[in-house]
Amino acid sequence: MTALAAHYTPEHELFRETCRRFFEKEVVPFHMKWEQEGMVPRELWRKAGAQGLLGMTMPEQYGGAGVDFLYSAILIEEQGRAIASGPAFSLHNDIVVPYLLYYGSEEQKKRWIPKACSGELVTAIAMTEPGTGSDLQSVRTNAVMDGNHWVINGSKTFISNGQLADLVIVVAKTDPKLGAKGTSLIAVETDTPGFRRGRNLEKIGMKAQDTSELFFDNVRVPADHVLGGPGMGFIQLMQQLPQERLVIAIQAIAAIDAALSHTLAYVKERKAFGKAIVDFQNTRFTLAEIKTKAHIARVFVDDCVARHLEGELDVATAAMAKYWTTDLQCEVMDQCLQFFGGYGYMWEYPIARLYADSRVQKIYGGTNEIMKELIGRTL
Repeated sequence: MTALAAHYTPEHELFRETCRRFFEKEVVPFHMKWEQEGMVPRELWRKAGAQGLLGMTMPEQYGGAGVDFLYSAILIEEQGRAIASGPAFSLHNDIVVPYLLYYGSEEQKKRWIPKACSGELVTAIAMTEPGTGSDLQSVRTNAVMDGNHWVINGSKTFISNGQLADLVIVVAKTDPKLGAKGTSLIAVETDTPGFRRGRNLEKIGMKAQDTSELFFDNVRVPADHVLGGPGMGFIQLMQQLPQERLVIAIQAIAAIDAALSHTLAYVKERKAFGKAIVDFQNTRFTLAEIKTKAHIARVFVDDCVARHLEGELDVATAAMAKYWTTDLQCEVMDQCLQFFGGYGYMWEYPIARLYADSRVQKIYGGTNEIMKELIGRTL
């Protein structure tokens, strides 16, 4: 029995069934339409909230279910199984809303978290800026105190949920002289004057997930909207990034499993030169290698999830999981697509969408080069 298996309960399996039904009924039939539209409808978020798929790990007093991170992992796995990259539920559940829980005031928790759990409020986090990429210390968006308000100016790009978000956690410099120690996280409601959404960016993959430019032109927010106090932002980001990178690793192994499943079904059905593709030695050997690597990845990621449940997942191990699984993910997608021939390049085939969706995994959450640097510092 693996370390993670010890954490599974019948309730976890029931939740998996709920997730699977939700994606099969509410998402899969409409996903290609949403890809054309560039985002999922707001109503989907409310439906997810009603099914208990949002904010599950939040305490019951704030509208959550108070369950463990394994529920989040299950949701990510089932979303990956459905090849439904449009709804940015894991960003909302496991990256943004935890900042409110860990660093927000009691009033802020009561004001925003219940709505985040119901799907009434969609969240985003605005880190990346044009030209900065993974270098969070070079953030140029700034916030200056004016009376009892912060005045924010700057721009962000590549922001997931940017078009739908009602609340954005903005990474801003509140004291540029202090460098990283002058960085703060500021909660901005998107109906605040001076906030503006740019275009919904057209991407190679994840086409149903809205990704936007955001602009801040003298946006005034109350002084207490700085989460945890001024100058704490960089530390807060470092504390939460291991979970974000674990989320990406779980997404990677879920995508690998989906690709292998679809490819196995195809090579058994498709014939070439008078026999099924699976009957060629090259096919079997390549798929044997993929299945072996997928199993290794699953064991590693499951171990990371178990460590995280026990509060023992460190920065370097999370970085290992993120970079290794996403590198493998891109390798597997390329190999699997090849078995489909020309059909693999057609958007209506699941493998094409898996291939296109995978490439960004090596970039966001910190590039894989940054992951290696983090690991290298521990050597």
